[in-house]
Amino acid sequence: MATKPPTGDPVQDAPQVTPPKHAAAGLPAIGHTLRIAQEQMGLARTARTLLKVNQKDGFDCPGCAWPEGDKRHTAEFCENGAKAVAEEATLRRVTPEFFAAHPLADLATRSGYWLGQQGRITQPMYLPEGGDHYEAISWERAFAVIAEELTALGSPDEALFYTSGRTSNEAAFLFQLFAREFGTNNLPDCSNMCHESSGSALTETIGIGKGSVSLEDLHQADLIIVAGQNPGTNHPRMLSALEKAKTAGAKIISVNPLPEAGMERFKNPQTPLGMLRGTALNDLFLQIRIGGDQALFRLLNKLVIETEGATDETFIREHTHGYEDLAAAAKEADWDETLTATGLTRPEIERALAMVLASKRTIVCWAMGLTQHKHAVATIREVVNLLLLRGNIGRPGAGVCPVRGHSNVQGDRTMGIFERPAPAFLDALDKEFGITSPRGHGYDVVRSIQAMRDGHAKVLFAMGGNFVGATPDTEVTEAAIRRTALTVHVSTKLNRSHAVTGRRALILPTLGRTDKDVQASGRQFVTVEDSMGMVHASRGNLAPASPHLLSEPAIVARMARAVLGSASATPWEDFERDYAAVRDRIARVIPGFEDFNARAARPEGFRLPHAPRDERRFPTRTGKANFTAAPVEYPQVPPGRLLLQTLRSHDQYNTTIYGLDDRYRGITGGRRVVMVNPADAAELGLADGSYTDLVSEWKDGVERRAPGFRVVHYPTARGCAAAYYPETNVLVPLDSTADTSNTPASKSVVVRFEPA
Repeated sequence: MATKPPTGDPVQDAPQVTPPKHAAAGLPAIGHTLRIAQEQMGLARTARTLLKVNQKDGFDCPGCAWPEGDKRHTAEFCENGAKAVAEEATLRRVTPEFFAAHPLADLATRSGYWLGQQGRITQPMYLPEGGDHYEAISWERAFAVIAEELTALGSPDEALFYTSGRTSNEAAFLFQLFAREFGTNNLPDCSNMCHESSGSALTETIGIGKGSVSLEDLHQADLIIVAGQNPGTNHPRMLSALEKAKTAGAKIISVNPLPEAGMERFKNPQTPLGMLRGTALNDLFLQIRIGGDQALFRLLNKLVIETEGATDETFIREHTHGYEDLAAAAKEADWDETLTATGLTRPEIERALAMVLASKRTIVCWAMGLTQHKHAVATIREVVNLLLLRGNIGRPGAGVCPVRGHSNVQGDRTMGIFERPAPAFLDALDKEFGITSPRGHGYDVVRSIQAMRDGHAKVLFAMGGNFVGATPDTEVTEAAIRRTALTVHVSTKLNRSHAVTGRRALILPTLGRTDKDVQASGRQFVTVEDSMGMVHASRGNLAPASPHLLSEPAIVARMARAVLGSASATPWEDFERDYAAVRDRIARVIPGFEDFNARAARPEGFRLPHAPRDERRFPTRTGKANFTAAPVEYPQVPPGRLLLQTLRSHDQYNTTIYGLDDRYRGITGGRRVVMVNPADAAELGLADGSYTDLVSEWKDGVERRAPGFRVVHYPTARGCAAAYYPETNVLVPLDSTADTSNTPASKSVVVRFEPA
């Protein structure tokens, strides 16, 4: 039987700490999965729901974007995927009576964990100007409120249309179409805060801002480098792919400031032997200092160039540009500086080089540990350099693998959710719909916050997500949002963003991935794109949480009709009635989606074209893959300070908090902890179990403080510390961003420690 939500926030004053684990998954993961699912859904609903996750006739997991193979397990989900499903398919409900009992001021004091545990929102809710409670509102009136505010703006560019990575292809395409027909390219999205650096680097170097590998490539690789990534918590099904590669003979190098249980040993719950013994994954763990990755890859590139016969001269001559510039820059790479930047030893780097040279097929995987630094784009370019030197793009078992976090974040960008769209995309959109899209660049997430802060943006419409919880510089962001005239959130559940509002606010409850979607033409499906460019259908199998919910495509279509009115020739009503009509238009606008409806109906879906992978054709400004030679950077930390990275716990997915434990790191019952190397702690006088305030330091001189963190002595890299977000987002300056991509530099925050 499902349990009721907590009535009060749990006390987190005294988290318990035990030694970190050295293996991931196994029986504990199964037990935890079943407990969470039973609490949220009950036993019968758990079975009916989980057996449809990631199946060809089921729904795509609302968690991460890791792909599925053609052959699926009966249980094709991981522990954190099951948590995501359970949270969405929960039997708990947030009704108008809940909002009557909890004024806005009360919601603002609650933790993200408590808010999320209350359940599914059942009706549209409205906070009127001057009101202190949300109140029920009809859909018709809700769309009228949106139309009032949008049509009253002095310019369409005073509106912001934010997208979470959970949004389907169909909804994302309609959302960007509406925004551009309305007259703005202000389409910030969650990718701005995570893999924007990857897209920027890859577009410049190989001509497409996506990874170049398939799941089969991972299985065929000789060497897999996993840099700045924790698959055991953030992409657990990736561990199965690494295990399969390992069984086939691949070597694995992990590059990370923290040791992570999943990379040490994976206890595959799909097999008895896997649960008992597991598979050791790491062949080499490089415990790098935060932000030292560019220096590491630059030195590796120097050593590859200097090794006779190590470069693929034919590939370099026929397919690349800029080799001489890289070779000249790499020649200047210095061992002493690299050891300082990375905290590694010379034998460790030499062993990594030997593994690189022994591999004919190399893949580099990465995530936020590489993308959220000032020099993130340059770091990823350096990763590409390493692969290009040995011809490891456009070859089976080799390539770039940025591992996306949210289940359709890559698909949303493909659909046109981008503040800086390509002219060719806008030309095709305009031709198809007879509109004139704006050509000026819009705001990304950071610039959206700045625009709200400065009074230049007055309406924030968020298609999913938790904008307040995901963004940096919490106090600045919340003050900026409170300056707006209207905030609108399309949501399934409560989060912090619903408690931080403009003068007026709307919560529009929507269908989730697990819900059946029935429109006037019959039952619908939506599509998503995974982290490796596969597009497939997703069909929910549960009755919606309330008869008052609308799907995301329906919300966009009805909003467009209310705002644009008879001036719009776009058939919004047809799009709501039948999503196949949306896919027909996508097929005519976006290359690679030809015959979309027929191909989406295939059980296995279809793969999007990728010129570097498929043809060794690189659609860059030079017509070739580009070597780059940026100056090497790494964070400089004053004495008495540490470099903090923000990260997730194991009971967390992005900003959604499933529980208060981080099982693999040995932390239970609380999230306000800071992990510090024991030697650093001794130098700073930080006793294990003591409490401290974290204060970030940046060039603007503003004090940003996160109070009351328990010190945990932990085997982090020297000079480095780690703590969970969103609790530490307050420490990340809004203007501290990556060059080129403007991604918040959440992985390299200089902090000092003050007594709590």
